[in-house]
Amino acid sequence: MFDRRQPQQETTGEIRRKSGLSRWMSLVLRAAVVFFLVGIAIGVHWFDRAGYVDHSDGNISFPDVLYFTMVTITTVGYGDIVPVSDRARLFEAVLVTPIRLFIWLIFLGTAYDFLLQKSWSRWRMSIIQKNLHNHIVVAGFGISGSEAVDELLERGIDPTEIVVIDGDHGRLEAAERRGCNVMEGDASRDKTLRQVRVERARAMIVSAGRDDTSILVVLTARALAPKLAISVLVRASDNERLARQAGATNVINPVSFAGLLLAGSCHGPHISDYMADLASATGRVALRERMATHMEEGLPLGAIQTGLGVRIYRNGKPFGFWEEEAKQILEGDLIVEIVGKPEEI
Repeated sequence: MFDRRQPQQETTGEIRRKSGLSRWMSLVLRAAVVFFLVGIAIGVHWFDRAGYVDHSDGNISFPDVLYFTMVTITTVGYGDIVPVSDRARLFEAVLVTPIRLFIWLIFLGTAYDFLLQKSWSRWRMSIIQKNLHNHIVVAGFGISGSEAVDELLERGIDPTEIVVIDGDHGRLEAAERRGCNVMEGDASRDKTLRQVRVERARAMIVSAGRDDTSILVVLTARALAPKLAISVLVRASDNERLARQAGATNVINPVSFAGLLLAGSCHGPHISDYMADLASATGRVALRERMATHMEEGLPLGAIQTGLGVRIYRNGKPFGFWEEEAKQILEGDLIVEIVGKPEEI
């Protein structure tokens, strides 16, 4: 997805191509169109100058034609030179008026492209950046990244709390349709991650399409946000260790997870169903991670009332409900429990 060696592919169902004109060449082209249209108006005014009257001296010279054309196209005129013949008035109505409107559209479009658009984009981006706190950064919006975002939305996450980074314009449009903040760029760059305020995020999901790119994104994010929770998708088991060394908090291997489901189905017809149930927001049960409360300190893990406690994390180390450490919850313990759907809790 961020691989520089492979061309990006559009996924919007339409054929698009990057313009071969630079911004300055586009400006020159627009200026040429304006001069061409003005030239047409000057030419017709000159050859039909007998149909106009100059109230100042009664003579229509070429400077008068040039002056009349410019004030007519750019304003409504001052009334010192006016068309008097039917042909001249018809010409003003059917030709000069459309030319005037077209030139003004070019002026307005150019002002927006070169001045207003940049200022508007910067202002809007500064507002979004200012409000980015405790958000979730998603690096890569391919199949896995988009499914992760859909799952977050199913779990009740506000789409304005999600920032999607991708180099593909079509994928970003799909993320925008979901209501997410988006940024076109390379998530392995410091500048990109700083712009999405990764240091203020609560979590980051990395699904860059290639393991090497994903690990590079993790390295960059970890350097900028030492305490950030980073989940990364890798497809080769050999790269799981590298991803953890790069600073990933969680390493997800879809091949391994699919293998767990398949193997579980061999030991019972409902095991894989329950595992999938736990992983999905639409399931009847869900896994939840939270800090132990003061009321629970000193109690065994099996005595908690909010759900079925299955594991605690103490000083970063996991302990199952059957182990000695789980017989007494301590201050600072992290509890992993199985709970019912929000409607059923």
